[in-house]
Amino acid sequence: MVHPAFEPILRQAREHPSSHPSSVSVEARRQTIRDEAFALQGDMAPMTSREDRTIQVDGRSIRARLYVPMGEESQALVIYFHGGSFVTGDLDTHEWLCRRLASDTKMRFLAIDYRLAPEHPFPAGLYDAMDAIRYVATHRSEFGGANSRLIVMGESAGANLATVAAAQLRDEDLGIVAQVLIYPTLGPELMTESAHTFASGYLLDLDQLRYDYRQYLGQYGDHTDPRVTPLLCIDLAGVAPAVVVVAQCDPLRDEAVAYVGLLRHCGVAVELLEAKGMVHGFLEMGGAVPEALEVVDDLATHLHRLMEDAPS
Repeated sequence: MVHPAFEPILRQAREHPSSHPSSVSVEARRQTIRDEAFALQGDMAPMTSREDRTIQVDGRSIRARLYVPMGEESQALVIYFHGGSFVTGDLDTHEWLCRRLASDTKMRFLAIDYRLAPEHPFPAGLYDAMDAIRYVATHRSEFGGANSRLIVMGESAGANLATVAAAQLRDEDLGIVAQVLIYPTLGPELMTESAHTFASGYLLDLDQLRYDYRQYLGQYGDHTDPRVTPLLCIDLAGVAPAVVVVAQCDPLRDEAVAYVGLLRHCGVAVELLEAKGMVHGFLEMGGAVPEALEVVDDLATHLHRLMEDAPS
């Protein structure tokens, strides 16, 4: 079932399991993630420019990084939120992926360095996501063309922030024309069949994810809040059309598929892309496993189609 290219990586992970996050410091975990990301990345895709930016909102600063690809073809700007279970990840850990996605889609990417738990529990990261989108929407000329259309994109925990932000902001007329959710986590309950089947040994360990959800939520205990569990949102009518990418061997697969069904039930146009034989986080491992990037071509095609269909 798992793509053969991943077998050595999974075997290494199973033979040398990482320590439970409760037994190591947050900074040590973040450094481990950085080291792993740098070890797996391939050659960096060349960019026309790469600039660190600072977004000032409500008396705080949000770091961001703007990637302008060679041969830019679209008037769209992708606002990107990295993964990391709400606790790890930063602009550097996901630079390789942002460059690759920008290069393949020929779209500008603006990666957002939102606040992380446990230092900044819910809803701090979500507020950063929403405020960053608002700022970019009203200052488009700082990041591209004044008429650039906006796409919000996230992977894993970042996909949670992206889709919640898209729903929360739908009535603000910010010009969000699409949302792209890459193997999203959509709530802390984790009770699906795929969650049971792939709970451990497939790189995303559900015990660790449950622990990180507790760090993310802090003292906030309402799992039925759709800002925490988008799957429980009762009305998604009017949110931006979506592309949802899932990995076949991912514990989060089934909840993402269920969210696709919820979007369709609410009348939202949505495309589901399933990467056969892939595991959670497969795009980030594309430097070591080139087969993992085959889905990027499909994603680029879908994004350009969304741009063609979007209102001017």
